[in-house]
Amino acid sequence: MSSLILSKEYRSSLNTEKTEEAIKFVKDHFQQSLASALNLVRVTAPMVVETGTGINDDLNGIERAVTFPIKAMNDAKAEVVHSLSKWKRLKLAGLKFEPGRGIYTDMNALRPDEDLSNIHSIYVDQWDWELTILQQERTIDYLKKTVRAIYAAIKKTALLLHEKYPSLPSVLPETITFIHAETLLKEYPNYTSKQREDAAAKMYGAIFIIGIGGKLSDGKPHDRRAPDYDDWVTTSEGEFKGLNGDIIFWSPVLNHSIELSSMGIRVCKNSLMEQLELTGQEIRTKLKWHQLLLNDQLPYTVGGGIGQSRLCMFLLNKMHIAEVQSSIWPLSVREQLMDANINIL
Repeated sequence: MSSLILSKEYRSSLNTEKTEEAIKFVKDHFQQSLASALNLVRVTAPMVVETGTGINDDLNGIERAVTFPIKAMNDAKAEVVHSLSKWKRLKLAGLKFEPGRGIYTDMNALRPDEDLSNIHSIYVDQWDWELTILQQERTIDYLKKTVRAIYAAIKKTALLLHEKYPSLPSVLPETITFIHAETLLKEYPNYTSKQREDAAAKMYGAIFIIGIGGKLSDGKPHDRRAPDYDDWVTTSEGEFKGLNGDIIFWSPVLNHSIELSSMGIRVCKNSLMEQLELTGQEIRTKLKWHQLLLNDQLPYTVGGGIGQSRLCMFLLNKMHIAEVQSSIWPLSVREQLMDANINIL
């Protein structure tokens, strides 16, 4: 259990009933704004996928999926999704969407290996989205353009929320700042990666850290990424580029940064092979999903996930994610939250 951030002076701006009302308001308005900004249509998504197909995401590559046998399928194994990064490309291939059109869905996942904290629980709810693009749009400029569109949708939702609930001011800056992970390392060489995120988020209010997964000049990645969804590849010359990143906001309530989204240009077959080789996981090329990509049967895409509970937590000025979602918490944590005037849903 990570250390809890608590304050005896904390008081929620909304009571429990108003909080539930505001959660629906945020979710309704943001997904409409996101769909409009990126030209997305809503689709229905699975909660479980078959084990061994390569469809489920490995996130940092070490998390265990919740697995179970299916009686009606001769006890074939299935697993609860971690996210839907790979599944969405399959869906877009089936829909045959032209470049510039995409999908979004409500993704509900279980991550039992998650380290619990103010912004982490074992239950994950997010808007998973994916947009078909042209091969020539696999660029850092296109990635930034997409990030700005998402940020504008969040800003619009924050302003509408403030109009309905004046006690919830919008604290977001006018624009989001882009920073490469290597630049952060050079600016804060004696900080951990999370400390670097905090420092930059506090300075700018809203940041997008580019290039997460590949090794930086100190020989370490800013954070881990699985090798087969985002493109974080290192070129043969050793220059780190990265076509992915995280949207991170500074929370005045927590006095800490909050990661709202992980996203990026998805791997092509060349970057997939290079990243699998770099991580020693070439065996994945035998999996169904990877075979489809290597045989040019999946579209070029950009995509990501945007945390629903985290966005609600941030916009509603909450101190703990338990105030905006219903999950399971150790008794000791529940007692600490109640002592700190935090209403658990």
